[in-house]
Amino acid sequence: MKLQSYLSGQWVEGQGAGVEVFNAVNGESVGEVSSTGADFKAALEYGREKGGRALRAMTFHERANMLKALGQHLMSKKEDFYRVSAWTGATRADSWVDIEGGVGTVFTYASLARREFANETFMVEGPAEKLSKNGTFIGRHILVPKEGVSVHINAFNFPCWGMLEKIAPSLIAGVPVIVKPATASCYLTEVMVKEIVASGILPDGAIQLICGSVGDLLDHLNEQDVVTFTGSASTGQMLKTHPNIVANSIPFTMEADSLNCSILGENVEPGSPEFDLFVKGVAAEMTVKAGQKCTAIRRTIVQQNRIEAVADALKQRLGKATLGDPSVEGVRMGPLVGRDQVNDVRARVEELKQGNELIFGGTENFDVVGADRDKGAFFPPTLLYCDQPLSVETPHAVEAFGPVSTIMPYQNIEDAIAIAKLGRGSLVASLVTEDNAEAAKVVLGTAAYHGRILVLNQDCAKESTGHGSPLAQLVHGGPGRAGGGEELGGARAVKHYMQRTAIQGSPTTMTAITKEFNPGSMQIKTDVHPFRRIFDDLQIGETLITHRRTLTEADIVNFGCVSGDHFYAHFDEVAAKDSFFGKRVAHGYLLISAAAGMFVDPAQGPVIANYGLENLRFVEPVAIGDTIQARLTCKQKIKKDKRPDEVKATGVVEWDIEITNQRDEPVAVYSILTLVERREN
Repeated sequence: MKLQSYLSGQWVEGQGAGVEVFNAVNGESVGEVSSTGADFKAALEYGREKGGRALRAMTFHERANMLKALGQHLMSKKEDFYRVSAWTGATRADSWVDIEGGVGTVFTYASLARREFANETFMVEGPAEKLSKNGTFIGRHILVPKEGVSVHINAFNFPCWGMLEKIAPSLIAGVPVIVKPATASCYLTEVMVKEIVASGILPDGAIQLICGSVGDLLDHLNEQDVVTFTGSASTGQMLKTHPNIVANSIPFTMEADSLNCSILGENVEPGSPEFDLFVKGVAAEMTVKAGQKCTAIRRTIVQQNRIEAVADALKQRLGKATLGDPSVEGVRMGPLVGRDQVNDVRARVEELKQGNELIFGGTENFDVVGADRDKGAFFPPTLLYCDQPLSVETPHAVEAFGPVSTIMPYQNIEDAIAIAKLGRGSLVASLVTEDNAEAAKVVLGTAAYHGRILVLNQDCAKESTGHGSPLAQLVHGGPGRAGGGEELGGARAVKHYMQRTAIQGSPTTMTAITKEFNPGSMQIKTDVHPFRRIFDDLQIGETLITHRRTLTEADIVNFGCVSGDHFYAHFDEVAAKDSFFGKRVAHGYLLISAAAGMFVDPAQGPVIANYGLENLRFVEPVAIGDTIQARLTCKQKIKKDKRPDEVKATGVVEWDIEITNQRDEPVAVYSILTLVERREN
């Protein structure tokens, strides 16, 4: 059987003989993989023209709804994916991380886009920048989708998650994708992509798949395209320096395998909760996915007087990790992805044995449950010990991408920090300690060398996702050996696929472009109170200037009694005179409350509720006898999808508010959000 690629809207097979891939458990052939004869130039053009054009026409919220529907569809088919995932050697728990963890990332980005982004085809970033004395010339930053294709070259260890965690932010950004999974496990990616295509949820050209070599694909990339890579540093560096990528300054994000570490705190005692958490964490990272994780713990850093206790505890726990066919009950660890990987890991272990001591596993004589050790791709959990980690280089330079870790001692916490840095950059480090001062010292001492740091103790252990779990909300990547790139991280990942552009002009022009009111922009004044207009009829820039109100001592006293705020600057004449203000001043929240009373229309209307207040700044103090006035301006409108349980369709309106004094000086600026009724369209 030949595995297929999905290019230019069609499923195609490569020409001629391909690379044979095998079931990791029993060694049986799964199929041949080849992309020979594929027209990659046409595929890129198809993605840019067909998929890109359709995605860019959609708003962020429409793309988010599309992703949510896709996630729901994939979840309904998850058992089909679990069945094939077992062929890669993954246990049910391993597959859960890959399959449902990947779909969970899709849901996360769908939710993030609806929650954090405006319902527009572009993004406005940051506040307006005043570029001239009188404010008639300002600047803004906007982000628009790149008009190319994002090419995702993935590793073999997570055939589903590795694809989904990259395509989710790209599709939210409005950029179509070409997915190139690693050959050894691409058959699982193919099954999932077939479901994605069959669902009809994504526009034509939004996703394409290459099973096999990328051929001359990189030759046809242009300046609007993006490449993301996960895998070995050597392969990533080779691709990153491709002449066309260099010549066209094509963004290339690399996430490479690294020598991640875990540190046991200096004062952690055997038998303590933190000691047990440490041992459990190291053992888990060695056995989950058979240690084939870019975040797995390769260096186990332990205080000198705890080495024996940690080694014994790890041997005991690893000895219970039953190795075999993942479908057999009781098996906790499956094989590596293939025999080639076994040979590679064995070769790396031989390198690590130079200058280090093998203390557990690492032999060819081990038991396998429910499978033939010689036919499957099995390798046992393996521990080494490095007596002089500050002078022996191999454990900081050689990575066995399997169930292998090296224990190394430190004399004091400064040594531990120095040892951690010898990895020359990693995706993740963890520290297990109950000493918060120690935690601060280690984190600040090693943060420059790690993309993520987990500080674990009994307080957070129950809900912690663990050392090796990248989360959609946090960046995944790291410096140096880890590739120097970033993935995930919430909105950061979406922006990676967009072009940030600075725009300059008059406030009114900026308002027209950004669909956000800018200070100094033309204000639209009508005879109808803005709170009387439904969402659809409100105009950006529509403004209400309120009547004036002079604040009295009675206002301050009454507000203090109602709120319970009797701060001296409001009530103590003598202390206030000696204060920063030089006199008694009104409560800041009194100003906000008074302004609301001045601009709110009290009658029933389309405004349903106050949704929140943002970016509040008190600019100048207001004294007894000062007169205030408020300006209420429609700043931005965000259309919300009507849910089945909602009676009325709604949108969120952001109002720009400025309170001024009798000298027309701003005393407070902020935004409020209101939920406003809209027409169902």
